[in-house]
Formats: sequence, C-alpha cells, structure tokens
Amino acid sequence: MKLSVLGKSPAWQDADGACSGYLVAQDDLTILLDCGNGVFGKLRRYCDYVDIDAIFISHLHADHFLDLVPFALGLTHAPRQQPVPIGQWPGTDSPARPVLFGPPGARAAFNDVCGIWGMCSLIEDAFDFREYDPSEQITVGGMEISFREVPHYVETWAIEVVGPGGGRITYGADCSPNEALVEFATDTDLLIAEATLPRPERHGVRGHLTPGEAGEHAAAARAKRLLLTHISDELDPEWAAAEAAKAFDGPLAVASEGMEIDV
Repeated sequence: MKLSVLGKSPAWQDADGACSGYLVAQDDLTILLDCGNGVFGKLRRYCDYVDIDAIFISHLHADHFLDLVPFALGLTHAPRQQPVPIGQWPGTDSPARPVLFGPPGARAAFNDVCGIWGMCSLIEDAFDFREYDPSEQITVGGMEISFREVPHYVETWAIEVVGPGGGRITYGADCSPNEALVEFATDTDLLIAEATLPRPERHGVRGHLTPGEAGEHAAAARAKRLLLTHISDELDPEWAAAEAAKAFDGPLAVASEGMEIDV
C-alpha cells in the first residue's frame, strides 16, 4: 500500500495547507481517510475524484470532513457528471457516486451543515452514503477497515487499514492519551499519530497529544514506524521529531503535504 499525505494541518490550516486527509492506494484501489478543509483540491493532484473507491470519516469535527462539501458539489454539478443519453458529451449515463462511510450521527450532522444554505441532502445525495457500525469490519476491494473508539471532545474513531498483502496502517485520528489506541495499533506497520500540542492542555478535558506522547504511544504499541501529524507549521518539525524520539526509537517522520510512504 502507498500512503499519500494530502493534508496534515490541525484545525487551523498551514499556509497553503490542508487539514486532515490521507490517501491509501494499492493497485487500482484507492480510499481516503478524512476529508478536512482544503483536502479536495489536494486530492485532485493525485487522482480523479470520481475514481475514489471509498471515503472514511473518523469524527465530526469540521477539519476532518468539511471538504466533503466541494467534493459533493463536484459530483453533483460537474458537467461530466450530468445525466445525458449515451454518447452525448459532456455528461454521463451513470454519474459516479463514491462510497462514503461516516461515523454514527454523520447523516444528521451533514444535513445540518449543508442545510445552512438550503441543501440539506447534498452530501447524502452525491455519495453512496452509509453510517458505519464501529464494531464491524468493512471490506473495500482487498482492503479491510476496522475502528476503535479513542477519547476526544466528540465521539471519535481510530481507523485501521489492512492491505491485501497484510500491511497495516493505523490512523489514530484526534485523541488524548489513551490505552485503546496502543492496543489497536499493536505491532502495526505504520502508526499515524496526532501531535498537535507543544505541551499538554493546561485546563479542562484533554483532547490532543504532544509529539512526545505520540512517541510514547508508538513505543507502547511496538509500531514499526511512526508518522506525526495534525501538527501546525508554527511548530518546529525537528523539535517535534526529537520529542517523539525520546520514547520511540524506530523510524519516524513529521508529516508534510505530498509525503508518500510505502507500507
């Protein structure tokens, strides 16, 4: 499998950046993990958006799903997506509807967001939309996708992709320190762990990790490789990597847009 980083910013985008979005591809199969602000435009550098096989959303924060809106508008209004008789152009007799898997409650949330401008069912109509049951595994082509709840400010699901050859990518989504992610990611080939904060939250409920904590999670999970993400360009990537390396002695990198990793 090949992982391509489309966006790695936290909730506030880097300069010319995008929020969370990760493309996973093998052979002729392509899935997208999260689709935050700015991701749709980045996606189009890599593949035709009508050819995406499936999209999985980890949780219902805007920086992880908001670019489903332009994605849906493209699927709905692009000239080549317009239903016309066979042989006429531009248009098609079979408009593409990629499969979109949202977490529990996604249908109501997407309808509420799009309803602000009077298009409640935009996302539901544009995609082959389904709310996943986090207790069940989903098969897309030769890929197996599973979920594990992790603590965050809203209900959030880490996502794991197992490729046809057995390679594993574990995406931790957004989370505070927790044992669930460690257990879920045990012996994974690649742990994608958020590293949003330079230091733990000073007040209230925790919702994010520091780079050092991300390294601790990777070490405890015995991950073969660590990718730090959800990290602002306002933090020094060399500092972040050094903090993670205090706990994790395996290969690690700080995500950057356009980065590709073979698993």
